[in-house]
Amino acid sequence: MNPYESIEALMRKEGYQGYILGCDEVGRGPLAGPATVACVAYPISVTPDLPLFSQIDDSKKLSAKKREQLIEAIHSTAAAYCVLDMSPEQIDTLNILQACLQGMKLAAQNVVAQLGVNRDLVHVIIDGNKLIPNFEYPQTAYVKGDGRSWSIASASILAKVHRDDLMISYDAQYPGYGFAQNVGYPTAAHRAALAELGPTPIHRKSFKVKK
Repeated sequence: MNPYESIEALMRKEGYQGYILGCDEVGRGPLAGPATVACVAYPISVTPDLPLFSQIDDSKKLSAKKREQLIEAIHSTAAAYCVLDMSPEQIDTLNILQACLQGMKLAAQNVVAQLGVNRDLVHVIIDGNKLIPNFEYPQTAYVKGDGRSWSIASASILAKVHRDDLMISYDAQYPGYGFAQNVGYPTAAHRAALAELGPTPIHRKSFKVKK
């Protein structure tokens, strides 16, 4: 990502002052495991010349090794961050879209509390085309925002690494489904395991398994 063409760079040119809070999620499509949401805040004054911002991008475009390498830099550079899981039960109750939006709301509220600032000094930017409902802070949604914003991309990376690590741990707890490889997504092997073994407690009951 070119940090000088980012959403943050545009907001700087427009004179915004305060913190940009980027929100993203991973795990909307899997049959098993949580949807993981992250929010990462940077002060708008942070320089785009930082090496971190030329390296981060949409987590799907980065290798697992690269994502792991960037975690420490994101943690040390961000003003605040929060990663949380929306459980399969919450997904089944709310539906996947509303569960992700609720997770973003909770994560952003947590980050604002860490920052200890009022609403005039925060602006939440979200990957996608949906805004967080009943939300008390200024917000904007950006389609493909994880490739246009260093704060959203940072959130994408934190969420992806956290969820992948969690699904690897579930692979040991629920052997036979290949969670370490498919991280819960509906691969042919995962669907075959479901047909043979049945669902685990971490499978989403509201998701249909295509044959």
